[in-house]
Amino acid sequence: MSELDEFKTTIEKFIEKTSMTPTQFGKRFASDPLFVFQLRAGREPRTSTRKKVLEALKSAEVAA
Repeated sequence: MSELDEFKTTIEKFIEKTSMTPTQFGKRFASDPLFVFQLRAGREPRTSTRKKVLEALKSAEVAA
């Protein structure tokens, strides 16, 4: 599995676990309400964007 595939899987699992909508996720973690929808459609975010989102996810999980 590629790094991008792992990134997408991590996001989908988080959305499922938290019952967060894709729009809410995008707004909160990527400042882009269409982020998840575009990711599902083939968008390949920059490495820096992926790192930013993953760091925010880790912080959210620790806070929960």
